[in-house]
Amino acid sequence: MPIFYHFILFLLLLPILNAQPSGFHSLFNGKDLSGWWGLGTVNPESWINLPEEELIQKRKDSLPDISKHWRVENGELVNDGHGLYLTTVKNFKNFELLLEYKTVAKADSGIYLRGYPQVQIWDTTEAGGKWKYGAKEGSGGLWNNRPKPGWTPKKFADKPFGSWNHFRITMVGSKVSVWLNELHVVDQETLINYWKKSKPVLSRGPIQLQTHGGEIRWRNLFIKEII
Repeated sequence: MPIFYHFILFLLLLPILNAQPSGFHSLFNGKDLSGWWGLGTVNPESWINLPEEELIQKRKDSLPDISKHWRVENGELVNDGHGLYLTTVKNFKNFELLLEYKTVAKADSGIYLRGYPQVQIWDTTEAGGKWKYGAKEGSGGLWNNRPKPGWTPKKFADKPFGSWNHFRITMVGSKVSVWLNELHVVDQETLINYWKKSKPVLSRGPIQLQTHGGEIRWRNLFIKEII
């Protein structure tokens, strides 16, 4: 087959490569921030059982900050490194989460599970200044478990700046497993309750995209709820 036809076939397959996986639904429509609101690092127990009217107002109050620091560009979620974390309106129990991210030097980010910190995303270089906190070991660990098991990844799996990284994260009960760029970096570790370590995490809560310190981009966010 001529090279030209191989190229055409490649272009035709591009939408399939990023298609919604079977059994999953998308958290991001590629066009706007529908289905998301803003929260910082706050105990989900402080708001999750608010009366519906109060919760609706809380979400509404967060949107000016979100619109200031988040935007949609070329089908990607982009944060400028500041502001509240993008938070799903829907709360999840047991799930499998897929997403891709791309970050820059000095950025420090993560993924909150049910509103709890966090699957860590680092600038893993020495110049990033976070080696003393574990950045040298790579992204994907449950950093707030420190010093419990799972706080650092079992393997270094980060790609260089400018590359897209792919996460697969499962959470069933309080047990979390993480794959970063196809490497299994956390295996069935208990996510520690950041606010009260003696107490288990809530059985249901939002996904949050934590961002600070530098631009980070997200795409292909899909979730499958596990019965």
